[in-house]
Amino acid sequence: QVQLVESGGGLVQAGGSLRLSCAASGSIFSIMRMGWYRQAPGKQRELVATITSGSNTNYADSVKGRFAISRDNGKNTVSLQMNSLKPEDTAVYYCKGTVLSMDYWGKGTLVTVSS
Repeated sequence: QVQLVESGGGLVQAGGSLRLSCAASGSIFSIMRMGWYRQAPGKQRELVATITSGSNTNYADSVKGRFAISRDNGKNTVSLQMNSLKPEDTAVYYCKGTVLSMDYWGKGTLVTVSS
């Protein structure tokens, strides 16, 4: 069983930055595909960014050039650096890990961007 715990959310003004972190339990983190997803009020959950075990990354068009996903296999963490934040980035951000066709989700952390 893998547990994921997000941290780093909060309130920030438009144009500001936040860094989210997700800590994973267990010993299989290094082979997990990790991702950040978000869900805004009244909207469906959407992909923000993913990173493979080999550190290949993928981003939603809406965050390309502003967000950066990274991982530290030694610390079992995946991070999301968010710059140039916009009010439309306001959402609950979730960490997801996938391994052996199993998905694991964290409980989420709220990011609020004020205009």
